[in-house]
Amino acid sequence: MYVARLSFSADFDAWRQAARTALALGVPPEEMSFTVGDETAGLFAEPLPPAPAEAPQPTVPKAFPELAAKLVCHADADRFVFAYRLLWRLQREKKLLEIASDPDILRATEMEKAVRRDSHKMKAFVRFREIEDDEGRRHYVAWFEPFHHIVEHTAPFFARRFAGMVWTILTPERSAHWDGSELTLLPGATRDMRPEGDDMEALWLTYYASIFNPARLKVNAMRAEMPKKYWANMPETALIKPLIAGAEAASRRMIETAPTLPSLRHERQKERDMAREPDLMARTSDARPTSIAAAREAASHCRACPLWEPATQTVFGRGPEDAPVIFVGEQPGDQEDIAGEPFIGPAGKVFDAALGEAGIDRSRAYVTNAVKHFKFAPRGKRRIHAKPNGGEVRACRWWLDIERELIRPKLIVALGATAASAVLGKTVTIRDARSTLIDLDEGTRALVTVHPSYILRLPDKVTQDRERRAFHADMALVLQTVPELAV
Repeated sequence: MYVARLSFSADFDAWRQAARTALALGVPPEEMSFTVGDETAGLFAEPLPPAPAEAPQPTVPKAFPELAAKLVCHADADRFVFAYRLLWRLQREKKLLEIASDPDILRATEMEKAVRRDSHKMKAFVRFREIEDDEGRRHYVAWFEPFHHIVEHTAPFFARRFAGMVWTILTPERSAHWDGSELTLLPGATRDMRPEGDDMEALWLTYYASIFNPARLKVNAMRAEMPKKYWANMPETALIKPLIAGAEAASRRMIETAPTLPSLRHERQKERDMAREPDLMARTSDARPTSIAAAREAASHCRACPLWEPATQTVFGRGPEDAPVIFVGEQPGDQEDIAGEPFIGPAGKVFDAALGEAGIDRSRAYVTNAVKHFKFAPRGKRRIHAKPNGGEVRACRWWLDIERELIRPKLIVALGATAASAVLGKTVTIRDARSTLIDLDEGTRALVTVHPSYILRLPDKVTQDRERRAFHADMALVLQTVPELAV
């Protein structure tokens, strides 16, 4: 019996070198063993001697090295010998990997699938928390407990994904550290070394709760995809139990408050009637609304652009008619389209949080959008946001101008580039126009900033945190400009 010693539990390079040597020496799988680290070898095992200098290199199918790399990551104690047995057989059975019914191939397929699944879980369920190192620099640390030995295999994904961060992933057996330029594998850690939380978790929990859809809840499927083993390491799991408990009542409320849709026949008749009216009477100067309530009613029949047809309803602005500030977004989203209220979805939660931190009372502001109908592209059962084009923005500016004329605010805050072009009447970049008070007309000024959804789309916590602080600073400038908005 021969033994080869490997440095760690997924030491593929050492296994490959030992397997090549054993193959060159003609050692059959039943006479080969492997140990990891300081493990004790069998009583009669002796170290593997060097391979003969003239030994030929083994030949394998192109797919085998990748398969073997995953096999040695599996938690099976026999994985190294099993992978060597496949290599041994491939020297005599060249098409072995193509025989799906072979017991060894069936086992290898299941092991490879388990490693892939565990790697996917690591990518999905690692939650970094921000700490400061001894020099005051940001350092992101996560704790994860994999089923298999996948840290070496999966860590390069995080190095690519979070290349601009300094991070460490701690696991019981082996840890990974990225300093911004080099990936280092470290010894394992203990659970008490994991950080407890950071300032971003409140924002993340707000977002997670806001996107929870009780009508689509499938508890068994959720638990199958996200086993309870991982729950302790993810902050959002504290919300799962109360969200599940309230799902039935929330679904019932959604059904009860869903807008009643007219029949298709009724809609077609209304469209024919509107086509016979000259210049859409709701948009003529003679019928120009004289109050926000009248404008809201008139806008519900607007057919100035094609967006009305697939949308559920017009989403007009909300707020007092004497509001000192108008916040203008781009367009309603999926949740706003269903409820008929602006800024109540995930972006609305970020918006509310920023107003709250700045000390602004949202009920004293008027909130609207540059475009009043939800523009989307269907994707399966979902409706994916689609950016309105210039013609759609211009068609809807008639309604925004009415809101401005009736409310006569001191300040108009444009949230995003689409809103800025609608408010200013020209295309501007956020970078050039942001955080600067711009004089409009009749004592009204404008302020351009980002849309809250932009913060949610950022790829990592570092840039999210930076943009969140900048957005909150813009909201502080709003309160400084219009002090009567204070809570």
